[in-house]
Amino acid sequence: MKKTIIQGLISVFLFFASWFALTKIDWLTIFKVEKVTNKTEEKLGDIFWEVFKKSGKENKNPFVIKSIDSLVNKICASNNIEPKSLQIHVLENDEINAFALPNGHLVIQSGLILNADNQAELSGVISHEIAHIQLNHVMQKLIKEIGLSVLISMTTGSGSPEIIKEAAKTLSSSAFDRDLEKEADLKAVDYLNESKINPEPFANFLFKLSKNEGASAEYLTWISTHPNSKNRAEYIIEYNKGKETEYENIISKASWIKLKESIKE
Repeated sequence: MKKTIIQGLISVFLFFASWFALTKIDWLTIFKVEKVTNKTEEKLGDIFWEVFKKSGKENKNPFVIKSIDSLVNKICASNNIEPKSLQIHVLENDEINAFALPNGHLVIQSGLILNADNQAELSGVISHEIAHIQLNHVMQKLIKEIGLSVLISMTTGSGSPEIIKEAAKTLSSSAFDRDLEKEADLKAVDYLNESKINPEPFANFLFKLSKNEGASAEYLTWISTHPNSKNRAEYIIEYNKGKETEYENIISKASWIKLKESIKE
């Protein structure tokens, strides 16, 4: 009888020990993320981009495209990122915003370009979004907030238009987890330094937008979806200490002025 009780207690112990161990495994990473094939991500990127393409006119001005490509290509070339892995879109929208979609789509709204005081500020935001793409944050966020089964249903044509729109909204109007945001910020600083672009204006951009938030909050989408902006600016400056190098402009000052004028046309 005593032996039976001991065996029973051992079985119970083993059950709860196994259960506890299983709860500590990151099943999301092991199974869900690995199950999302490149093809699935590619389809999701196209689906979401179609949603945003209908929400505003894409700027096709050759000078605008060339100027933005110059910034992006410099960041990519300096950080061993394949430029063709990114698909850059400039949307005509007054919101100060930029956001990443699956499969390397990066959407930059014209309001962001117009409200950047210099090309380094704009490059900082672009670097931040490229970091989200390179670190696979986009798919991590979608799987966590939308669910893998829903995402797959979208790619098979069984997802409703309403669900697709809500999923797209998640990417453009809600922040990543705090840890992911900080990881993207610090990676952006690395990208900028490797590209010989001063990261300090990126921090200044955060300070500037947070100060102006009360005056025009409806247009400050990027700042409203990335909370604790002052804190972010401070740790960006702290992280950049001792990393100063000889910085340079990627496009000329005249081209920067012309870019903003072209956006206004």
